Amino acid sequence: MARTENLPQHHFTETDLQMEWNLLLKQLQSKDVFVYNAIKAFKLVKADENVIRVLYPSDSAKVEFDKISGDFFNHFRRKVHNHAIEIEYKKDHENLKIEIMTKKKVFEKLVEKNPLLKDLDDLMKFDLT
Repeated sequence: MARTENLPQHHFTETDLQMEWNLLLKQLQSKDVFVYNAIKAFKLVKADENVIRVLYPSDSAKVEFDKISGDFFNHFRRKVHNHAIEIEYKKDHENLKIEIMTKKKVFEKLVEKNPLLKDLDDLMKFDLT
């Protein structure tokens, strides 16, 4: 690892991080859809003054992220003038639960918010298949 003690270590905020991350995602969406789809579920969090924690859903997605992460973090370090930033990776098991929303599930969620829809369904016999 390169020596960073003589390089700038300016403060950066969670907002700085999220703005740059969202900008990267927006660029990837038009430039490299495959990588975009692989990494769009990642979460980047400022864990400490000089630590960014990357929460990733799967090892295969992390492989795609590794292809662009060096450029992204080098750009971010220069942008915020902090060359002491360290990156921690952590598998995010919460992101693995991708729920398939069927018409029936969507309707059940709506019924929770508005029970009158159930009466309407009984009356109209909606086809929710």
